[in-house]
Amino acid sequence: MKRGKKFQDAVKKYNKQEVYTFEDGAKLVKELAFAKFDETVDFSVRLNLKKGQSVRDTLVLPHQFKGEKKILVFAKGAKAEEAKAAGAAYVGDSDLVEKIKGGWLDFDVAVATPDMMKDVGKLGPILGRRGLMPNPKTHTVTFDIKEAIAELKKGRTEYRSDKTGIVSVSIGKVSMDAAKLAENMAVVASEIERKRPADAKGDFVLSLAISSTMGPGVKVKKA
Repeated sequence: MKRGKKFQDAVKKYNKQEVYTFEDGAKLVKELAFAKFDETVDFSVRLNLKKGQSVRDTLVLPHQFKGEKKILVFAKGAKAEEAKAAGAAYVGDSDLVEKIKGGWLDFDVAVATPDMMKDVGKLGPILGRRGLMPNPKTHTVTFDIKEAIAELKKGRTEYRSDKTGIVSVSIGKVSMDAAKLAENMAVVASEIERKRPADAKGDFVLSLAISSTMGPGVKVKKA
């Protein structure tokens, strides 16, 4: 892949083979960033996963950097009232299902009570492609609506391994302090290690790297 001059200049500023601590890696990524906007910082973890294995869950970073999400809740009766009281942006049942079928998607995350999933499941082709489908694995299919909304408002983030065994999580912005970026990295690394499959053998985490939206990758090592 051909890279621009600014990218090539950034690469010349450091040793690509050197492995840094979380904080030093964050400092370097901040120095290498060259875009005119506040670039997002991504943390990538390459895992040793066998065919059929995957890692998926949610976590809350200690230092948030995103605006508050618009939360939609599929629920009826008392649970719908609970969702409204907890601060959900949109609450409904069949009315919301029909609205989404019509093309409306003005929300960031969807939560559903288990009894609503028969109807919500019909939205699979629409929500699934956009990563908005409620799922028990990400704690977005639950009767504990109040707790789910509270966690999402704190900035709960979903992570999952791709087909190549890499988990990539956005951990902040270039404008953030390196120490805060490092703390966010440490939480992600710890949570992913916690999800190690029971039958995994050998080294589970193969490599770690951090990069900004436009900048080059920097290797980092487990704390």
